[in-house]
Amino acid sequence: MSATLRTPDAAASDSALLGPTAEAVRAAGSALRERFGEVVHHRSRAELTRALAANDATALDILRPRLTDLCPDAGWVEDELDGGALPPGAWWVVDPAEGNINHLHALPDWAVTATLVRDNQPVLTAVHLPSTGETYTALTGAGAFLDGRPLHVSPTADLGLGIVATSQARPDEDEQIVRRIGSSITAMMLDALVVRAAVPATVHLLAVAAGRIDAFWQFAGARADLLPGALLVTEAGGRLSDAEGRPWTPHSASFLAAAPGVHAQAVATLTR
Repeated sequence: MSATLRTPDAAASDSALLGPTAEAVRAAGSALRERFGEVVHHRSRAELTRALAANDATALDILRPRLTDLCPDAGWVEDELDGGALPPGAWWVVDPAEGNINHLHALPDWAVTATLVRDNQPVLTAVHLPSTGETYTALTGAGAFLDGRPLHVSPTADLGLGIVATSQARPDEDEQIVRRIGSSITAMMLDALVVRAAVPATVHLLAVAAGRIDAFWQFAGARADLLPGALLVTEAGGRLSDAEGRPWTPHSASFLAAAPGVHAQAVATLTR
């Protein structure tokens, strides 16, 4: 993910947007929190889809008008499973209920995210975790923060002492990718201290940015589950690439975010 060059006026404008964006994801998270607590049972894929959509709609009813007012010229992306590059210009990339399936199962790992992307580079992001009340923010060139406190990635320089994590990119994933995920977990279990595997990706990436875990990788992936964490990790001093160590772009078939001290070791493990 290369740096976005912005004029001073653009940087000041983006900075002014960050606070209201954080307020918007907190408001949407509060609405979802009111729906949280009981396991939502479903007997079919159709029932599950309706329950997921109801959560999305609850958050989007708050996010869409607020974010549109903030940046009326920006396009709107809310399909969390979409991947690849966006057309030129500004876009809001939103996941109204990141980890929605966890919400339905009364598990705490879910979030609301909103990221402003300009010419395929994230320029600001806000991520709210309603279960903990934490809000993570990042602005290109201005650092990453947790409730206003600066974030820094881990100083770990030995993968053998590190906690690493991966995530499932989407349901009904291609079998070849599923097998690649399995083999990569095996490789990491041999080289790292602890391996975590769970959804959603954003929660793991927040932990990388905060220095709580040392690396996160994923095969395939979507914009909404990678862009917020990608900006937070880079602004917290971390390194991004694909699993082979090449520069990551929205077209990449894999993703790796790591503390600088273990990045090369993680690449070596994932390519062994």
